[in-house]
Amino acid sequence: MLDSQGIDVAMHEPLDWWALYTRHQHEKTVATMLSAKGFEVFLPLYESTRRWKDRSKMITLPLFPCYVFIRGGLDRRLQVVTTPGVHMILHRGERVAVIPEVEIKAIRRAVEGPFRVEPHPFLKCGERVRVTRGSLEGVEGILVSNKNLYRLGLSVDMMAMSVSLEIDGTDVVPVMARDLADVFPPSQPTGVGRYGETLTHGGRQMTSA
Repeated sequence: MLDSQGIDVAMHEPLDWWALYTRHQHEKTVATMLSAKGFEVFLPLYESTRRWKDRSKMITLPLFPCYVFIRGGLDRRLQVVTTPGVHMILHRGERVAVIPEVEIKAIRRAVEGPFRVEPHPFLKCGERVRVTRGSLEGVEGILVSNKNLYRLGLSVDMMAMSVSLEIDGTDVVPVMARDLADVFPPSQPTGVGRYGETLTHGGRQMTSA
């Protein structure tokens, strides 16, 4: 089923997350206006210190510059794209790109926890780990290490963007190692392996609204 703007709303679940590309430094304004219209909006922020010669100031900035996430509401697309500051909707081919809820939940738990979350260059590969304790227990990401410091990288693959936060290296375990242990307990033979799916993420594609 197509809406009046040609979007196939039947191909999306009512509560799918999708993303808007906004004009520079319009993220907060767009999020506020869409919330006032009744949309469920997610705009993750982080704190950054700006220093001048005579002073310094703590400011909040979007973790994903020029992006705002919305849950559901594609049938009200016209109300979204006519909001001042909205530039376009993120697409994958001819369809609105769906952001996996597991990625949104991981980032939400990170920004709502006692962590210093910061933007990070997109992590295409690396050791995938799972947090085993604390407020992020169960969250999966890519482990980034520098000498004795460890950071957990969380990505939104559809946007080819990542964020990271400092984490204790003893709080994570390799995902594949734990998964194989679950499938093949030590008391059972492990002659048959399980293949993981390899996903290739191309460049971002955005279609003007």
